[in-house]
Parts: sequence; C-alpha cells; structure tokens
Amino acid sequence: MTPYERLVLSINNYLISKKYCTRDIERLKKEIPKRWEKFDDVVLLPNSSFIDKEWIVNGNDIWGIISESLGVKRVGRIGEIIGEKRESTVEMLVGEKDWVIRKENGIKYGYHLTECMFSSGNINERRRMGKVVSEGEVVIDLFCGIGYYTLPILVKSEVKHVYSCEWNENAIKALKFNLKNNNVEKKCSVIEGDNRITTRKLRGVADRVLLGLLPTAEKSYHIALNCLKENGGILHIHGLSPSDNHEELVIQTKKILEKINKSYEVKNIDINKIKSYAPHWDHLVLDIEIIGI
Repeated sequence: MTPYERLVLSINNYLISKKYCTRDIERLKKEIPKRWEKFDDVVLLPNSSFIDKEWIVNGNDIWGIISESLGVKRVGRIGEIIGEKRESTVEMLVGEKDWVIRKENGIKYGYHLTECMFSSGNINERRRMGKVVSEGEVVIDLFCGIGYYTLPILVKSEVKHVYSCEWNENAIKALKFNLKNNNVEKKCSVIEGDNRITTRKLRGVADRVLLGLLPTAEKSYHIALNCLKENGGILHIHGLSPSDNHEELVIQTKKILEKINKSYEVKNIDINKIKSYAPHWDHLVLDIEIIGI
C-alpha cells in the first residue's frame, strides 16, 4: 500500500465512523492530496488540500491521522508567498516548532517554515549553481534568501568570495546559521538591507551576479550590471516565459540590458528551464554573458 492509499483509507474509515454519508465522503476525499513534501520529520501539504469546512470541524483528528499515516511528527500546509520580502505563510497543523533543516546534495538548509520560503522545485538549479562557478570567481547573489544558491556555490565550487544580499530579517538569521552550519562563513559576506543601496559599495567587483527573483528582477538589472567587473561577466537572471516561446524572454532581456549600460554588450544567452510555473508558463534562468566594449 502506498502512503497515499494508506492516507485515503485512514481518512475514509474516520469519516465513516463520524456517520458521514457516502456522497459527502467522496466529495471530501477529493481534497486529499496525492503529493506532498516530506523531509526531516515534517510533511508539507499543498495549499489546495483539506480546505472544506468539515476538515476544520474535525481538524485535530484529521491532522493526527495525517501525521500517523505518513510517519511524521509535524504537519504543515503551504500558503502563498507574500510581500516584497517573499515571506512564507505556512500554517502548522501538527507541532508548534517550525524550525527545520533540509538536507539536499550534501548541503543543510535551516529555516523557520512559517517565516521563510523554500522552493523544492528549484533543486536542479541549486545543484547547477554549485557547478558553473569557476575557481577564483567573486559572486554577488542579489536575492539570496536563506542561501538557496549561495550555499551550493560556497560548498561545491572553488569560489573566491560570495556577497549575499538580503533584506528579510528572518531569512538573514537563517542564512547566517546556514553559513556556519555548512562551514563556509569565511568566504561569504552577508550584505543586509535594500540591495539598491547596499550594492553601491560593490560596484565593479563581480565575475558573476545572480538575480533569483520571480516573477521578474528587471528593476535590478542596472544593479547587476554596475556590480560586474569592467570587462564583463555572467548574469543568471530568473524570469517567467510563455511555455511555447522562451525566446520572447531572451529578446526582451537582451534589449533591456543593452539599453541600460552602453559600456556592455550581450555576447551570448543560454536558456535553462527550471520548472513549469503555471499553466502555459515556465520558470527560466537565462545565463547571460556580458562583455565590456
């Protein structure tokens, strides 16, 4: 029996014991998710699951059944990511403590579930960032969060130094913990505050700049260009594109970048699809080679 089948059976038996009619049971069972995130001792349910008012009425019992069926001590439900500071709205259903440590590709990410976001769908991009950085490079991560890309670069490459920019206080606390917990704090400077201001002291220092912000980091393109060394470097720009026309984002991005700073030229752009973001939309990362002219 799969974990999903076990969960459905347990909830079905509970609803029968509570005298729900067959029609209501079948209606409610449609809100049982077939997929969830499981790590540490936590399961995170999708935000579309268990939303009917009947689940709330029987909440404590249902959450306990989920916890037991899936073999975890804590259960949360994913919420929306809100605000400019990309804050999490995970709701804890079982367990009061929300501190977790995810282990991924030999890297430990610690954070508070209810305070900081974490996109499990970006796992391949996190792994890739640990491979693309060359020995001796200086990297600036403009939207580093808890260290999603900063940590793979520090742990898996021979980077010289990473400047990690963040303005969410909760994410900064987690980032500092993660740098120390992964033994890479000596090669990283945490730049706290609004990167439109804090990066003024980082002009011309970077071989590579990461712009990991969705739906777009367009307002920070000029910051990234200012941070690159005089002879240029690489930008990793995250963005959203129609699934059937990735070239549209490439063309628009190239046009904007070359208009911002006439001292640089876009030499090459590679497209990396990270995941499907929404129906007919993809999350892409553009690897953009910039050269000074």
